[in-house]
Amino acid sequence: MPASINEVVDLLDLEPLEVGLFRGRQPVNSRLKRVFGGQVAAQGTMAAQLTVPEDRHIHSLHAYFILGGDPSIPIVYDVENVRDGRSFTTRRVAARQHGEIIFYMTASFQREEEGWEHQDAMPDIGVPEDATSMSDLIQLIDEGSAEQWHAEWGGYDMRYVGEGRAADDPSPERVPAIQRMWFKAAGELPDDPRIHNAAFTYYSDFSLLGASLVPHGLIINSPRVSPASLDHTVWFHRPFRTDEWLLYDQTSPWAGSSRGFSTAKVYAQDGTLVASVAQEGLIRPRR
Repeated sequence: MPASINEVVDLLDLEPLEVGLFRGRQPVNSRLKRVFGGQVAAQGTMAAQLTVPEDRHIHSLHAYFILGGDPSIPIVYDVENVRDGRSFTTRRVAARQHGEIIFYMTASFQREEEGWEHQDAMPDIGVPEDATSMSDLIQLIDEGSAEQWHAEWGGYDMRYVGEGRAADDPSPERVPAIQRMWFKAAGELPDDPRIHNAAFTYYSDFSLLGASLVPHGLIINSPRVSPASLDHTVWFHRPFRTDEWLLYDQTSPWAGSSRGFSTAKVYAQDGTLVASVAQEGLIRPRR
């Protein structure tokens, strides 16, 4: 992830090569050895959005991370027009490098309709300003990593709320594994809702898998863990801005076979449930 939100927006500005074919650039100064999964998902989301009518808004995406991306070359996104219906539009996106597919995504779009409404209430966890800045947290965990953190993840402002379980709980296995974070783009985004959807998708891969390590007292960058995203799903419930505070309310109901499964509800600061996310990823013990 780039050091500024302007760089994120630049990465979402795909180069059209042909009808339904786009090329996505890479961050300039990233030290990552493979492409961040959220970047591929965000660029794939942007590619799909560029092929649908303006009255169709993305309501879900389902993605598989197949191979680790090479950060030294661009990624080509091939968008297949699966269906244009009266209410729904479907696209399938294949991301390619070195002649191989590294990522697959199916995205569905819907024209605006009226219907019944309900939602879960947002948990009462205070305001973002009371939460711990992720940069401060990284400084406490590993002072030497603070500079690299800003260089790689400075595009978003993140505030860690915590896991919500008492340290002296005698039966922690009976309490849901919860991890909560506030986040937003670290700067103002253009008004284009497609950019907000893609910028959200970019971030959504950042911390979700880490919720599956909460019951085991580990963090995602622990030397004991070999992590990787396997699949990722986002449901977009309502329009929202990614440059305004969003609560990422994450929980992990299961882990096993070196895989962790996490889900999340995403709330705007006024309590509106704007999206839901689910992910399964590799959390293989490093031996």
